[in-house]
Amino acid sequence: MRTAGRLRAGRSYQGGPMRYMLLINSDKNAPPPQKAEMEAVLKGHQRFGEELMAAKKMVHGERLRGDEDASRIRFKAGQGQVTDGPFTETKEVLGGFYLIECDSKSEAIEWAKKIPLREGGSIDIRPVWPM
Repeated sequence: MRTAGRLRAGRSYQGGPMRYMLLINSDKNAPPPQKAEMEAVLKGHQRFGEELMAAKKMVHGERLRGDEDASRIRFKAGQGQVTDGPFTETKEVLGGFYLIECDSKSEAIEWAKKIPLREGGSIDIRPVWPM
């Protein structure tokens, strides 16, 4: 495994494209979407994925099930403690992700701006350390 200190921000170890995880969050307290709104968002994601693939930027992407189906493990005193969702302490729900390859963080940001979101949603852009 390589150490973090060898990598300049926004570049892979080889100096080529860097991978970025685009994490799609929604407001947990937002009202459920109407059917037409949900269909529009899903079609928007389909078009976005096609655009990423055409540009050869897509590595992977998935929609995630809600936190009511999730589990969380926290470690205390060396022991993993499992909590099943939903997680009442969170204000946002991670709804999906795209893993993309870009030449710069600014390029990843421009791609992230194109992701269809409901009102109150957000995208976290995280550079990925190569392993």
